[in-house]
Amino acid sequence: MKEVTIYTDGACSGNPGPGGWAAILMHGSQERVITGSENPTTNNRMELAAVVESLRVLKEKCKIFVHTDSAYVANAFNQGWIEGWLNNGWRTANKKPVKNKDLWVDLLSQMDRHEVEFVKVKGHADDDLNNRVDRLAVDAIHY
Repeated sequence: MKEVTIYTDGACSGNPGPGGWAAILMHGSQERVITGSENPTTNNRMELAAVVESLRVLKEKCKIFVHTDSAYVANAFNQGWIEGWLNNGWRTANKKPVKNKDLWVDLLSQMDRHEVEFVKVKGHADDDLNNRVDRLAVDAIHY
């Protein structure tokens, strides 16, 4: 099974406001950059969209390491939030509807095709790839 490293990020000018997302997909010496935008949107939607779309473009089952500076995305899986939401009928621990359910459902569907691990990275720090994908996401915003 191919191993793919993905860096994702989302950006929003205002929250809500115009937003952009980006992903850098790497396998061996190959690299692919994908970007997109939405208006109006929120930062969390753009963070999720980056992961969803990066998984969607992969044609075969892969072992994937998704690097994200989004605690929202990483914690949903690494801290078990997603299981709680599913067990509670897409409601949070506070009994409120989970925001962005459409994208979470799409993400889970894409994840069914792959083996995915989420790696939380510190945003705006010394991670060159995270800084690069951040710039790509900001550049993807269309006003």
